[in-house]
Amino acid sequence: MMTEARAWVLLRSKRRFDLLNPTPFDWELADLAEGEARTFRWGGSSAWEWPLSVAQHSLLTLEIHRAAAPTGLSPALELANLVHDGAEALGVRWDPITPVKPFLGDGFHKMDRAIQRAIHIRLGLPADIPVDWKKAIKHADRRAAAAEALHIAGWSREEIRSTLKIRLAPLAEDPLQRRYGGTAWEPWPMRVAEERFLAELERLLHRHSLG
Repeated sequence: MMTEARAWVLLRSKRRFDLLNPTPFDWELADLAEGEARTFRWGGSSAWEWPLSVAQHSLLTLEIHRAAAPTGLSPALELANLVHDGAEALGVRWDPITPVKPFLGDGFHKMDRAIQRAIHIRLGLPADIPVDWKKAIKHADRRAAAAEALHIAGWSREEIRSTLKIRLAPLAEDPLQRRYGGTAWEPWPMRVAEERFLAELERLLHRHSLG
């Protein structure tokens, strides 16, 4: 137990989730999907009608990771990729921009790690995923960030390099458009993002359980 204090969040499933003492059993998959869809990237900044949800970002990161692995990814690694920002979405529902994270304090980071571990355990993944998984997911995440910065948040290519310090070139084509259709790089409404994230989560969890 991290602390004697409690910080309850009432989830859509009517389960009470304690941010300070998270367990794998106090939330449903649909709760995670809803949180992912209602948590926004880039501080909510967007050149479109909608801000970009963490749900859509997570699906984008997964598609980028898949494209970089011509021999395929294991269901477990795909699952870990899909929920890589799960802690930010399940209870706190805040995706802090990267420069802010060092200033949030040790307590916040301990809480974030504990929630992420609870998610991993619930999904049958290692509580702390392997280092090589983390590196591969982070690389896909940074490639997604470069594309999002240009096509969604409105940063220029030069600003992405000089201000955001992202050295990876932004993708030209939207991997999610190939799968879901629609307008390239357009953020999805929350309900659409929630439904698509949940469908992929359930599909990967089924594949992982069979493996």
